[in-house]
Amino acid sequence: MTKADTVLLNGRIFCGLADGFAEALAIADGKVLAAGSATEIAALQGPGTKVVDLAGRVAIPGLNDAHMHLLPLGLGMSEVNLRPEEGVNSIDEALRRIAVAARGKKPGEWVLGRGYDHNEFAELRHPTAEELDRIAPDNPVYIKRTCGHVGVVNSRAMAAAGIGHNTPSPAGGLIERRDNKLTGLLAESAMRLIVEAMPQPSVAELKAAIEKAGHYMLSQGFTSVMDAGVGMTAGMAEIAAYEEVARTGTLPVRTWVCIYGNADGIGDEAHRAGYRFGREVGLLRYGAMKVFGDGSAGGLTAAMSEPYLVGDPDNRGIFIYSDADMHRYLRHYHELGYQLAIHAIGDAAIEQVLSGMEKADSPEHPIKGRRHRIEHCGFLTDGQLARMAAAGIDPLPQPIFIYEFGDLYVTNLGQERADASYPMRKWLDAGLHAAASSDAPVCATDPFKNLFSMVTRQTKRGTVIGGAERLTMEEAVHAYTALGAYTQFAEDRMGRLVAGQFADIAVLSQDIFSIPVEALENEVRCDLTLLGGEVVFDRHGQLAAAAQ
Repeated sequence: MTKADTVLLNGRIFCGLADGFAEALAIADGKVLAAGSATEIAALQGPGTKVVDLAGRVAIPGLNDAHMHLLPLGLGMSEVNLRPEEGVNSIDEALRRIAVAARGKKPGEWVLGRGYDHNEFAELRHPTAEELDRIAPDNPVYIKRTCGHVGVVNSRAMAAAGIGHNTPSPAGGLIERRDNKLTGLLAESAMRLIVEAMPQPSVAELKAAIEKAGHYMLSQGFTSVMDAGVGMTAGMAEIAAYEEVARTGTLPVRTWVCIYGNADGIGDEAHRAGYRFGREVGLLRYGAMKVFGDGSAGGLTAAMSEPYLVGDPDNRGIFIYSDADMHRYLRHYHELGYQLAIHAIGDAAIEQVLSGMEKADSPEHPIKGRRHRIEHCGFLTDGQLARMAAAGIDPLPQPIFIYEFGDLYVTNLGQERADASYPMRKWLDAGLHAAASSDAPVCATDPFKNLFSMVTRQTKRGTVIGGAERLTMEEAVHAYTALGAYTQFAEDRMGRLVAGQFADIAVLSQDIFSIPVEALENEVRCDLTLLGGEVVFDRHGQLAAAAQ
């Protein structure tokens, strides 16, 4: 009889939605050997078996952030943090932090910031180029709104990008002017002008960012992620960085690569170079292709069939591409064999993308079984949901958007449209694989706030958004584990703690299935993370102490 390398005892093991709970778990050769009663698992212990004492805590399958941006998250860790929860609740505070960063730069060096939300500012507006010029006159400055679809730059940054008073807004983007004067605000495709003007990080810097962000994710209980747009910042150098960390064994988490395939992306180049669906190097697997359909609801750029309630009364958001161009991209990448992972938030953008996927269907290249995804898929109609279910096209939502942005959705769109957003209950009941994710660095990676959102549908201010879409805690964890595995063609490898699957495990500080749900917001942490049966994060040094 095979003996366990490691056993987990004295707690509860959540094995999966259909598998329920076990008292103990045995691991051998990096995989789950068995889950069962304490007596059953004790029979699998040998003289060399390590024991992890759960001490009443709960173990769950390793979490899977099925849509986030791992490499940009790592790069952003060295940028000015402008997120509201970090105390940036006014333009003055944002400017103060940018000024401090600028004083540490040489003239001409870029100052980058990320995460501000103008709706959280006391002034309820974006900063301006003029304000950024005043506090950093000798440096190009580029700060991005939390959604990543809107940003503000100063005059030096605009000059570096060749943006002048007569520069037209590009297709699918906006260079804002007021009173015939550049404000510094850029949206969607216009932001690429800045990205292309900035110095590109080296492969060494990209590798360091992947590793730093990956270890951060391990500390929160994540063992798998999708990087949803590899190539957006530094082109093919990003793939080179990923390949190297995967080959040398320094990639911290299992990573599903989604290649950036927009008009300015690397989709065709990556395909020619052999980075295709099914390629696997260590913990790295390739499969998806990303195209942007629209923007964000918080930034008023998600493409909607009905206008927003604030700002320009005719504003229905922005389409990045025409129907013809979008449908051409979808057919092209579908026929190249990639899983489609297409950004669409507003119902009008979802219609453009869904109809394009349907048109790409053919006897030679059927869409059934390809597990195409509509990323975010925030504001869809019931009819669109039914068509997705019929075609096997899954949504890839961020329930934490409700927590962080739900109150803004009510302001921008009204209560009824906000209530219908990100309908986790409807998706689950329809058999769709709505895998939970954070879209980090757009939102915090904190999995417990995401779980809180799925179970309560409450915003950070306590507003209930679409209470009928609540999930049970077991369903929420299922969305954060097994459903993510399915969307990455890995349901036979991971996502549940059953015999034969990877022993990817998160041990939590409290039993989230029995404590008051309010504790999820600030009290629960990941204490221990195992990847392939090996401890890769130990918050309290528990196992090291036990070995002494």
